[in-house]
Amino acid sequence: MDFLPFTRPTIDEETIADVADVLRSGWITSGPRVAALEAALSGYFGGRPVRVVTSATGAMEIALRLIGLAPGDEVITTAMTWVATSNVIINAGGKPVFVDIDPATRNIDLDLVEAAITPRTRAILPVDLAGLPVDRDRLYDIAGRHGLRVIEDAAQSQGASWNGRRIGSFGDLCSVSFHPNKNMTTIEGGALVMNTPEEARLFEKWRLQGVTRLPDGTMDVDLPGGKYNLTDVAAAVGLGQLKRLDAFNKRRTELADRYFARIDRGLGLALPLESSESNWHMFQVLLPLERMSISRGEFIARMKEAGVGVGVHYPALHLFSYYRGLGYTDGMYPHTERVGASTISLPLFPAMIESDVDRVCDALSAILTPVLRA
Repeated sequence: MDFLPFTRPTIDEETIADVADVLRSGWITSGPRVAALEAALSGYFGGRPVRVVTSATGAMEIALRLIGLAPGDEVITTAMTWVATSNVIINAGGKPVFVDIDPATRNIDLDLVEAAITPRTRAILPVDLAGLPVDRDRLYDIAGRHGLRVIEDAAQSQGASWNGRRIGSFGDLCSVSFHPNKNMTTIEGGALVMNTPEEARLFEKWRLQGVTRLPDGTMDVDLPGGKYNLTDVAAAVGLGQLKRLDAFNKRRTELADRYFARIDRGLGLALPLESSESNWHMFQVLLPLERMSISRGEFIARMKEAGVGVGVHYPALHLFSYYRGLGYTDGMYPHTERVGASTISLPLFPAMIESDVDRVCDALSAILTPVLRA
């Protein structure tokens, strides 16, 4: 039986043919396909300005530049995320201020966000973990009352919604990711959804060396921009993927529903919160480590032997060596640490069929049942 990976992108022949057309055109860096992708994404997000870059990391870092983050400014975020979320704050000169997660949603605990605000707080950077949206009503109520900007790390929530409104179609700045394991991909890439044409023009300068092209054919540089521009090759992939994103997400939801129906609740796995507004980027469960006679690493190895790949998303990032060096220690964010130590992500991607889910559930039962203590 073939190995079932944790995730795999689905790229159709039409998209592959379009990539070939781009390669034949002679214009393979940023050009007409990038412009077309930005226009299509703007339409997807309700007409808001959108600019694409080489990664969501780059989008978030430029977003911090757009809000004028100054050295020592604080940005409140979560430690239950990919480390890029906090690395960009440091690279932009700010200070990440972590708060613990809500154990039910595994997203940032908004009650703790309010308590963490200080005179140095400049922004809130929440993460929609596994595609489950953070409560946007409460988030923007807090930000509005304290005069804070919001940079939504929606890397995992393309097509998810809050109270029926698509994530990215409202709010402040919103970063999305097109990494190969996301719900749509450009191979590597990301985008920032913004509020005004002025923000988009400033973003363009930060994206490409701070350059402004002048009417007489010369140029000026008035800020130290970087090199984040997406290629037309990548944009061609993104255009094909965006057309299928809603169908991809519908399929993900169907597969998630089957996991809920098929997983043996007697195994003691903590399942994710059921939500009709998630895009089901990942299906994450927490292992009952206190009842298991094997470690998470041994469990992952046995799943691999059974032909099933699983992921770990994510370790508690404040316990990485770099962040320990900044003064973070065990016990500071107990819910984050518990989830980070016990989480696994089960296979979930649109090309899966129902029997794949059944196969994963059968492997879970076969491996866990003999190692569970009473």
